[in-house]
Amino acid sequence: MTTQETTAGFSDERRFELLVSNVSDYAIYMLDLSGRINSWNAGAQRFKGYTASEIIGKHFSLFYTPEDQQNNRPARALRTAREEGRFEDEGWRVRKDGTRFWANVVIDPIRDPEGNLVGFAKVTRDITERKAAEEALRGSEERFRLLVQGVTDYAIYMLAPDGVVTNWNSGAERIKGYTHDEIVGQHFSCFYTPEDRQAGSPAKTLAAAASVGRFEQEGWRVRKDGTRFWAHVVVDAVHDDHQKLIGFAKITRDVTERKLAAEALERANAALFQSQKMEAVGQLTGGIAHDFNNLLTVLSSSMDLLTMRLSNPSDIRILDTMRRAVERGATLTQQLLSFARKQPLQVQNCDLNVVIAGFEAVLKRAGNSSIEIDFAYVPELRMVAIDVARFEAALLNLVVNARDAMPEGGKIIVAVNNADLKDGDVGTLKAGAFIAVTVSDTGTGMAERVIARAFEPFFTTKEVGKGSGLGLSQVYGFIAQSGGEVQIDSKEGQGTTIRLYLPAIEDSAVESKSAPAASQEMILMVDDEPDVLDIGAELCRSIGYQVLTANNAKEALEMLNRSANISILFTDVVMPQGMHGLELARTARALLPQLKVVLASGYPLPMLKEQHGPTDAFTFITKPYRLADLAQVLRTAT
Repeated sequence: MTTQETTAGFSDERRFELLVSNVSDYAIYMLDLSGRINSWNAGAQRFKGYTASEIIGKHFSLFYTPEDQQNNRPARALRTAREEGRFEDEGWRVRKDGTRFWANVVIDPIRDPEGNLVGFAKVTRDITERKAAEEALRGSEERFRLLVQGVTDYAIYMLAPDGVVTNWNSGAERIKGYTHDEIVGQHFSCFYTPEDRQAGSPAKTLAAAASVGRFEQEGWRVRKDGTRFWAHVVVDAVHDDHQKLIGFAKITRDVTERKLAAEALERANAALFQSQKMEAVGQLTGGIAHDFNNLLTVLSSSMDLLTMRLSNPSDIRILDTMRRAVERGATLTQQLLSFARKQPLQVQNCDLNVVIAGFEAVLKRAGNSSIEIDFAYVPELRMVAIDVARFEAALLNLVVNARDAMPEGGKIIVAVNNADLKDGDVGTLKAGAFIAVTVSDTGTGMAERVIARAFEPFFTTKEVGKGSGLGLSQVYGFIAQSGGEVQIDSKEGQGTTIRLYLPAIEDSAVESKSAPAASQEMILMVDDEPDVLDIGAELCRSIGYQVLTANNAKEALEMLNRSANISILFTDVVMPQGMHGLELARTARALLPQLKVVLASGYPLPMLKEQHGPTDAFTFITKPYRLADLAQVLRTAT
């Protein structure tokens, strides 16, 4: 007989009573107005351990923990149900055996047809397992949160599907500079460079992650303060249980140091390869030049012998032609030996400010009217040990190359500076103190393939007959033999900068206002006639003076302002362009009261006094002068 059949004859109330009594998943029982139990079902007995005879008539507060009883929680539950029409709660409850379980409790007031409160219906469910699962999940989530927050080497954060930042860990704050409150709610595109944002990179990143589930990349990112760092980025799409996209997990790591180290290693390897290649080519070139020189020696000596034995003028002319060819071959071997770093050097300690300033006139004449040449010096320049003549030849070579790269005119800047290098900054040079001599032009520039071969002997981009291809190779060989390095920075259409790095002599900084060496005074010679200037400078050098030259008063004053090593000003009086020599002498003496001044002119002294005023404060020499007169005047100059 079925339950339906056995209850068919019962009233509705009886059937409901039977239903409630037999429910075992819920404790369902009644309370009177004071909270005493007056009914008990099977579920209540199962959960709480009391039989109906044990519990009916007892106050329901005995199910509460002692602390809840002390806090009067049972009475508050009934008051809430009475006043608000319902009470619902979760909390610990106590079984008959004293064990506790986590309960979900609902108390409803019961009223008669007239609305009078007659008691309470109480439904309790044991949800301890659910509570434990929730606690475990909450604990797991908290541990994960603490783990993520504790990671400082990685920026770990979440994005909404539209790219808005929704959370932020301490690693993200350390790497990117934003606090949690500053960045949550902002779009993650603010971490990208302006050029990447313009290219649509943030949107492409999310689209790729959403499409294939993951996106990985390295690139430049921007911190809050605007500085950039090289980042390794991983973006994973996050889906719910129904595979709906709910956001993205983003992990970023700052790998700037790794990138810089890799680039430094690549540069070092490239420099080592270039150095080894040039060394091998240099050894081969040096060997060939040496053997070729020996052959030329035999040819030259043989022609000398033949010259003495021949009397026919026609034959002698042929020998002269052959001798000139041998001399050109000898010059070529010297150029090759220069590249191979096997040339003898006459090294001396010197100040490159002085060397270059004294060579300015020659460098300027190497240009043309469409090219402007400027010079930039620094005070307290370190000293270098170098062969001055070969350094001047190398510098001239670079200026000529710069001139040839600017057929339509432009500007050349020759600059000198102190440079402190670290290992790997320039080629294979070790860390230390150096002098950097820079020759920059605004010319046609070089392609990468040209730069790679620029120092190779006989490599040239000039037309046939316009260059031997030995200019830069000579420069490279001489600087390398001097312990330095040559660096080219160039792009097609953007000009070229060539830097010569030379090792400085330790503790060699020269005070900008230091006095010249007593044994070798410095003369600044000024004349608007180049030939007169050149021969006068050569005469002064021949008697032991160092010489700087200037073509006009303006150039002379610039040199006096930047170099206090000049002790004698030797100037022509009549210079048609700009300031004449006597004006220059007076200005220079006002600038440097201890400066000795020698005036030179082809006009007699009385006539110069009549035209330009007193000259008694200065020493005078009449043109043309002999070497002996020049030497005496320089020794007695005031």
